[in-house]
Amino acid sequence: MAMATEEAGMGKTVMCLLTDPEGTHLGSSMYIPQNAGPLQLTQLVNQFLNNEEMLPYSFYISDEELLVPVGTYLEKNKVSVEKVLTIVYQQQAVFRIRPVNRCSQTIAGHAEAVLCVSFSPDGKQLASGSGDTTVRLWDLNTETPLFTCKGHKNWVLQVSWSPDGKHLVSGSKSGEICCWNPKKGELEGSPLTGHKKWITGISWEPVHLSSPCRRFVTCSKDGDARIWDVTLKKTLICLSGHTLAVTCVKWGGDGIIYTSSQDCTIKMWETTQGKLIRELKGHGHWVNSLALSTEYVLRTGAFDHTGRQYPPNEEMKKALERYNQAKGNSPERLVSGSDDFTMFLWEPSVSKQPTKRLTGHQQLVNHVYFSPDGKWIASASFDKSVRLWNGVTGQFVKTFRGHVGPVYQVSWSADSRMLLSGSKDSTLKIWEIRTKSLKQDLPGHADEVFAVDWSPDGEKVVSGGKDRVLKLWKG
Repeated sequence: MAMATEEAGMGKTVMCLLTDPEGTHLGSSMYIPQNAGPLQLTQLVNQFLNNEEMLPYSFYISDEELLVPVGTYLEKNKVSVEKVLTIVYQQQAVFRIRPVNRCSQTIAGHAEAVLCVSFSPDGKQLASGSGDTTVRLWDLNTETPLFTCKGHKNWVLQVSWSPDGKHLVSGSKSGEICCWNPKKGELEGSPLTGHKKWITGISWEPVHLSSPCRRFVTCSKDGDARIWDVTLKKTLICLSGHTLAVTCVKWGGDGIIYTSSQDCTIKMWETTQGKLIRELKGHGHWVNSLALSTEYVLRTGAFDHTGRQYPPNEEMKKALERYNQAKGNSPERLVSGSDDFTMFLWEPSVSKQPTKRLTGHQQLVNHVYFSPDGKWIASASFDKSVRLWNGVTGQFVKTFRGHVGPVYQVSWSADSRMLLSGSKDSTLKIWEIRTKSLKQDLPGHADEVFAVDWSPDGEKVVSGGKDRVLKLWKG
């Protein structure tokens, strides 16, 4: 030890404390050479965690990624060598997604605006919903239309795949729900009725809680949320309690349903009897959007980047393994975005008080979304910007400017390294998280881009909007 202290005196080493994103220490403070960079730190973390194979890690000092040796960082940022330097390590996705840079196909077919798009959990199929009252399924290998699904009488506002990929559900402006067989493009039974006004959200019960997938929840402008059974084709429970329109619904990984509303509250429900568990208050205006820190694995269930298929009995196990890994040792987090220009970060299973209030947007927050690894939160606003926040602390990180119109929607690449945004200005933009800068500008739509999605396998991006076409983008 004397040796290390002596070296410290000569300014060759620095005292560091390695922690995970939640703040759990990896061992105690230790001296590391000032010329150690991300590679040496990666080896150190792998060693400490006794990883059988070398896993990739990135390192952050006060939310800024460390890309140079520690000593260089200290000099550049004029940080004292006397203090203990906290370095946060974060495991990175083992695979890398290629940046999307060109439109591979423009697919016409819808007769009115494309209002929603969603890739299937395995990334092999794509669904879109439109003002022309149809749901369309597209073949991604040939990039051509597969099925035109007719059953709705009004605009299709929402489409949602079950996380086992076996069902597709859509919701319309008149409040009807249609269940489709995505392999055949056929309606399963007649449309489900119950909601009196338009559908604002659909979310499925996670695979790790129930397989095969049967239950899903919808929310509506009528102020209710309803839990349905796709096999029985009926409402099981009606969740009523909000005094105004319900704007968003999420079925969490621990079995709790979250609903947000124009009544400024977020409500938490248990799903056996539909009892209200707790209310989250704080927003001063309509709550528009909710996101869960585990959303990516909830959406993809047992499917991962390898594309392996699992038999039903193993599916739950694999999905649970992926969920636990994504959750880590901390509770599931929730973020809410509102018309009051702010966002709140919550740990709803722990407290009804928010962890952090996220301020900075100059206009309403339209959409919020956690990165697949839970490290970041992205928010899209009518102030024409996308903002990046620390997904654990809620600390503000960066404003992405470039859009010249309101930003409607964002989506993440599966490796959490890139963020996609779609705007009223008719463009899509891809932002690189490491450099915190614009990676790619994707013009091509003739009008507003309402909906974007990045396929779970990372291969493709889809966008749809007012010009009635779907565009597929590739690397």
